[in-house]
Amino acid sequence: MTLNRDFFVAVFFLALSVGMYIASFSLPEPMFGQLASWTWPRIILIPMGLLSLVMMVQSQTNGQGAVHLPDLVAWLRENLNPFICFALFLGFLLTMPVLGMLLGGLLYVFLTLNVLGGWAPRQLALHAGISAVFVFGMWAIFSLVLGVVLPEGTILRVY
Repeated sequence: MTLNRDFFVAVFFLALSVGMYIASFSLPEPMFGQLASWTWPRIILIPMGLLSLVMMVQSQTNGQGAVHLPDLVAWLRENLNPFICFALFLGFLLTMPVLGMLLGGLLYVFLTLNVLGGWAPRQLALHAGISAVFVFGMWAIFSLVLGVVLPEGTILRVY
């Protein structure tokens, strides 16, 4: 039995699936004959758990991907962009009370596009345009069409 990365990932997702499935029993019962509140979580969690089991079995059949410390450092270097993107998203969430959805979303999308696409002047203009179109567009759809009140910050009062 070899313990490799796939095995640990499969164990993590299997434990997550089982834990969330057990937690779904504490969801409230619906009123007036509606669809039960636990239906969709369980529909997702059962295949996720089964796929985790399949991944665990497959990780034991091929002997590739054993975890070594130098490989872990190289893996972290190779996958730096996802960690930067998660950090940017955390910054977006933490600055939401001040910047709000509109300004924070513009800044988050612009910075994420630049991290992934580069910082050349032409790309900066393109990323600024993409950020403006999509963030203002999504804001308009949710706020004006669907009537959803999105978080506004202390800097810009929209409502």
